[in-house]
Amino acid sequence: MSNTFLNMASIGDFDPLNAAIPATKVEITVSCRNLLDRDTFSKSDPSKQTLTVPKPTICLVCVCFGRTEVIDNTLNPDFVRKFVLDYFFEERQNLRLDLYDVDSNSADLSKHDFLGQACCTLGEVVGSLGSRVEKPLGGIPGKKCGTVIVKAEELSNCRESVLMQFCGNKLDKKDFFGKSDPFLVFYRSNEDGSFTICHKTEVVKNTLNPVWQAFKIPVRALCNGDHDRTVKIEVYDWDRDGSHDFIGEFSTSYRELSRGQSQFNVYEVGVCSSACLCMGCNPAQPTSLHYMSPYQLNAYAMALKAVGEIIQDYDSDKMFPALGFGAKLPPDGRVSHEFALNGNPQNPYCSGIEGVMESYYQSLKSVQLYGPTNFSPVINHVARYAASVKDGSQYFILLIITDGVISDMAQTKESIVNVRHTHAPMVELDGDEVRISSRGRFAERDIVQFVPFRDYVDRTGNHILSMARLAKDVLAEIPDQFLSYMRTRGVKPSPAPPPYTPPALPVHTQI
Repeated sequence: MSNTFLNMASIGDFDPLNAAIPATKVEITVSCRNLLDRDTFSKSDPSKQTLTVPKPTICLVCVCFGRTEVIDNTLNPDFVRKFVLDYFFEERQNLRLDLYDVDSNSADLSKHDFLGQACCTLGEVVGSLGSRVEKPLGGIPGKKCGTVIVKAEELSNCRESVLMQFCGNKLDKKDFFGKSDPFLVFYRSNEDGSFTICHKTEVVKNTLNPVWQAFKIPVRALCNGDHDRTVKIEVYDWDRDGSHDFIGEFSTSYRELSRGQSQFNVYEVGVCSSACLCMGCNPAQPTSLHYMSPYQLNAYAMALKAVGEIIQDYDSDKMFPALGFGAKLPPDGRVSHEFALNGNPQNPYCSGIEGVMESYYQSLKSVQLYGPTNFSPVINHVARYAASVKDGSQYFILLIITDGVISDMAQTKESIVNVRHTHAPMVELDGDEVRISSRGRFAERDIVQFVPFRDYVDRTGNHILSMARLAKDVLAEIPDQFLSYMRTRGVKPSPAPPPYTPPALPVHTQI
């Protein structure tokens, strides 16, 4: 069998996947039932080899296309790995599927047990009811080898991918001597009411409160671009022999999942059990400063909340423009260093600090974080706002939260020095010791306060106290900077309003 495969893979120079004729892309999903058990002490570990599309003039020769993953200890595998093929209505496209029981890490198929073979055409699959065919496996004389199920679905043009992360809370205990070993299985619904597997998470050992690793999945695989299509998620307790225990399940949709971490994405999966979701476009790794944990604020959100909740008390309308920098924006992936977090460049204002934080979370789902880190566009943006107010009736404060690396230091210095008549974090930019300068010009005032967030992280986990200290030091120089500006501009405080006089109460005389 091994030599045959090698010959097939090397025949000719015809590339069926790069044919010049326009084609529809279809996704092939494969499952098997009642496979032949070739293992003495355990069930078979099947792997499927797909051979597809013969040369047009030599119909018995196939070109090797690919393999599925290996699934341990099962005779009824549902393979997660898909095959995407170009479908030509006017051509006969032969498919051959060979099943093997994998016994080692060897890539040589002759080292593994052959479990059976089935043949069909791509047109036969697409044209069947529900685009689904079931074929008996043959190839081993005198043995019933089981069946293979082949499904096809036309793929949409959706090119989006999404990063998701799930966690569980108080899942059901299934192991007698320990806790559960939970994992998740994702299915997308089909038009005929059936479901197609599209993803499996890793197994998290010995816990009832798992946090699964973040994973990236094409939206096309999850729902084929239909955001309201049902997505079913099953929770299992892993067992070594393959007889995984069912814990529970829940149904949702991509539209619901895209709402991210919220009360809308907490699901009951069994008695006193739940699973919740934290989801974003880029910051899905716990090492990221933008990591959206289901249990606590990330570093950016902590800093924003600590400082913002204090400074917002001094703003009359509580409307704050919130800008981001260093990201690729949809739909064309344009890199921007000055974009509205709420997605509205004409009106970047957010209602209160809670509105700013909500816009920050939403932007993490729609943009792709991307370097370099340029400060000057944002500084210039705010300076233009401030330059329009010359009577001292408004004072502008710009809070920049960053990872500390500035790619445009020279331009940033120039921008700060240019803000002579208006109102900027980095040691080099903080003018406490030496007034910041650019090209021989010095800033008129010390208008930058640099505070390193890491110095305020409480190692015992007391974030309330540490963030209070952070806010205090971030805002420490604001009063003096404010007074310095007003004095140099000759702006005097407005006359005090007249003293409050309570309204006169009617006098009631009793006769």
